[in-house]
Amino acid sequence: MTTAFITLGLFDILDILLVAFLLYQVYMLIKGTVAINIFVGLSLFYLMWLLVRALNMELLSSILGQFIGVGVIALIIVFQQEIRRFLLLLGTRYNMSQKFNLNNWFALDERGIPDIEIRSIVSACEHMAKTKTGALIVVAKNTDLQTYADTGQILKARVSKNLIETIFFKNSPLHDGALIWANNRILAARCILPVTDDTNIPGSLGLRHRAAIGMTQATDSHVITVSEETGNISYVMGGNIKVRITPNELRTFLEGDFSSFIL
Repeated sequence: MTTAFITLGLFDILDILLVAFLLYQVYMLIKGTVAINIFVGLSLFYLMWLLVRALNMELLSSILGQFIGVGVIALIIVFQQEIRRFLLLLGTRYNMSQKFNLNNWFALDERGIPDIEIRSIVSACEHMAKTKTGALIVVAKNTDLQTYADTGQILKARVSKNLIETIFFKNSPLHDGALIWANNRILAARCILPVTDDTNIPGSLGLRHRAAIGMTQATDSHVITVSEETGNISYVMGGNIKVRITPNELRTFLEGDFSSFIL
């Protein structure tokens, strides 16, 4: 009688951890979306194929194997949005050219927001909240948002309270859409943003908030929204939204302190 033992080496453990990490990331990407149901269906289909093979059911195994053979292509087609989002987040989060940029070691971060511009945005949002003027402001981080800016009107204007309020004035031709703020300039207005398909978003949040969440899921940008119905200010980052924030909280978020970002 021979006894088989399973031996695990360092690379075997590393292999298991990497697979677990990838599966967890996939789950976090599709959690709350319709894609989770498709993922479960495909997983059950694969398990059924394994069972059929184990039972030596040759005909059924051959038929199911034909579908498994093109499974990778099918996955790319079905999950193309999720794959694109994953690659964008991966490229942004682990951008080595930025991590090892010498300027980041010997100089202040040039992407920091000047206090005068923070005051302008906070003041504009506070006034628009009081007048219940809807607004959607995208704050660019590391991801290049030129593709989204091209869907609207390019401005490249200096930030000011009056200009922001003028853009979102209900009779302004630029009010319908998002304002993109990049490199301490108003890059563009009336821009179209991707809308999230997350089914867990409360029904009280409208299309403006869904677009804000979708934008932060597709890029590393942060988004400010002002509700036209309630006048509430919200801040969105990483697909998470903080609703009904005060102007002081908005200032804190823009200054980069997210310690109070409790959902």
